[in-house]
Amino acid sequence: MTAPEILLDQDGIQLTVDDAVATVTLANPAKRNAQSPALWRALAEAGRQLPGSARVVLLRAEGKSFSAGLDRQAFTPEGFEGEPSFLDLARGEDEALDAEIATYQEAFTWWRRNDIISIAAVQGHAIGAGFQLALACDLRVCADDVQFAMRETSLGLVPDLTGTHPLLSLVGYARALEICATGRFVHAEEAERTGLANLVVPAAELDGAVRDLTAALLAAPRDAVIETKALLRDAAGRTYEAQRTAERAAQARRLRDLAGLGE
Repeated sequence: MTAPEILLDQDGIQLTVDDAVATVTLANPAKRNAQSPALWRALAEAGRQLPGSARVVLLRAEGKSFSAGLDRQAFTPEGFEGEPSFLDLARGEDEALDAEIATYQEAFTWWRRNDIISIAAVQGHAIGAGFQLALACDLRVCADDVQFAMRETSLGLVPDLTGTHPLLSLVGYARALEICATGRFVHAEEAERTGLANLVVPAAELDGAVRDLTAALLAAPRDAVIETKALLRDAAGRTYEAQRTAERAAQARRLRDLAGLGE
């Protein structure tokens, strides 16, 4: 058995690839995997370096916490070394601030690409940006000690790292509003009951559960999974009749491919 290939190791992010499975690891447990603009750039780079052979992308974290969220140093006057502080960004032009936030969001957007299925393996705290990073993935397998919280509103901010859309689709408007506005913790039982977690297991079984799910996802032909994911992702924005049309078109592509008539 060969060791996974290391494609990226920078700013608290590691990307390794083992055949059809890529693993992105949050690798700063001493700071509970707190996030920063440098980490977000590394996450975006991981998405760009993902090889075409990858079918499943696993997001995991070292240590007891998945991610404690944004490193509060971002809000100090000095910010991070070599980075503008968030306070300086707020004093700048609207266009520059919007562009900077859009750059941060890139770290959270590629996980739902149709050609991959992403799984977040979440243990311990997943707070703020950590919660949003878990929400960026297609699926979440959680340890029974998981604690989700959206703390941005409590700090006078809003969740701006693409987390509001998946949160709303998973738990509905009323619960999403209550979770965000109160900043309270969502524990394992509620996470599984409301759909935030696809599966909750004892912490010692987290890695094994993710391996089993990965194997199940890889069992089906890749193109069929890609077409199915695209259908499900776009269904909410279509009418019933439009979805029927999309299903027919997708099935026609699959039948032609299976018959050896694909392009």
